[in-house]
Amino acid sequence: MPDGFSPTVIRETAPGFAAAQVVLKPRKARPFYGRHPWVLDSAIARVEGVAADGDVVDLLTDAGKFVARGIFNSQSRIRVRLYTWENAQAIDGNFWKHQLQTAIELRKQLGLGDPTGAERLVFSEADGLSGLIVDRYTQWLSVQVTALGAANRLDELVAILVELVQPRGIFIRTEKGVATAEGITLRDGLYWGEAPTGPVFVFENGIQYGVDLAEGQKTGFYLDQRDNRRAAASYFRDRKVLDMFCYSGGFALNAAVHGHAREVLGIDSSQKAVALARANAELNAVSIARFEEADCFKALHALASDRRRFGAVILDPPKFARNRQSVDEALRAYHRLNRLAVDVLEPGGILVTNSCSGHVTRDDMLYMLLGVAEQTGRPIQVLETRGAAPDHPLGVTCLETEYLKCLICRVV
Repeated sequence: MPDGFSPTVIRETAPGFAAAQVVLKPRKARPFYGRHPWVLDSAIARVEGVAADGDVVDLLTDAGKFVARGIFNSQSRIRVRLYTWENAQAIDGNFWKHQLQTAIELRKQLGLGDPTGAERLVFSEADGLSGLIVDRYTQWLSVQVTALGAANRLDELVAILVELVQPRGIFIRTEKGVATAEGITLRDGLYWGEAPTGPVFVFENGIQYGVDLAEGQKTGFYLDQRDNRRAAASYFRDRKVLDMFCYSGGFALNAAVHGHAREVLGIDSSQKAVALARANAELNAVSIARFEEADCFKALHALASDRRRFGAVILDPPKFARNRQSVDEALRAYHRLNRLAVDVLEPGGILVTNSCSGHVTRDDMLYMLLGVAEQTGRPIQVLETRGAAPDHPLGVTCLETEYLKCLICRVV
């Protein structure tokens, strides 16, 4: 076992098999026969036997028929996360290794794996590993844990990743709200191996970026936008480009390097992000891109008031809808943001608008843009509808894995 591990005790009657049975309410089994991996508390009638948080349990119909096997968590609204629909299959080390091998092999088939690059190796439910995200940045892994079952088995999962990927170090990342909802007590930071002496430098689309694995947003970089950054750039030749919520400069640098933009302005509210974006511009000898720290809503309002105009505006805001109850509020925020963006766009300008809120659908975004077009009196033509890069696949049995929407539009 690699250095730095501490044993984790998991209560099970037999390795990988059920400690208890979770019985569904009548007429609640259909989604799980369809292999949706989340069993919400509202679908459960009772638990037979004793199940501690993190235990393997069997999911049964109200008539007692086996449906699937998963991991129990009484602290979460997702009471059971399902992993196998085979009654004879244990959720044990062999299972985890097979799932991880399968996910990693897919990325090789996609042509990823450049030793100087980065990609998502494991995408949670889409790879049958609910609650586990693994990103590779050259020789380091960044592991995001969003389920208690994965957190309790982290030593085992990390040991398998060390064997399969042979990284120099592995960082753990959590999201505060998710960790609280799941009862996860992990601390962010280096979990195994050695830390880099500074940022890890990766190439994407021929552009080099410094990535902060310890404190950068999400796992350090937004790998899901890889192909969208390159696609959007093709519309920017000779345009003045405004990149809002620019983070470390991904869209902005693609606009300058591949898009041949006339000039680029990136704005972000994070001082660290702006510093990193400036460093990345210098790293790539990009002199036409500059970056400013400001609240993006206020900055757009000020630009509109000053009658500043741009040939293209990129909007890549953080998640506005954390749950279904906040969708209406989120759509109002998207509307306001896109309305402000249209106000600073030249006639015939390009709007690249994004949403990473899983609860906001593609149709929601289109209707939001309809409202913006109606209020501004400016027709909006959608040129491309895009999603996450292929290393973030959409699992059709869990449509929640389609979270990223990228719309490339022309505003008349």
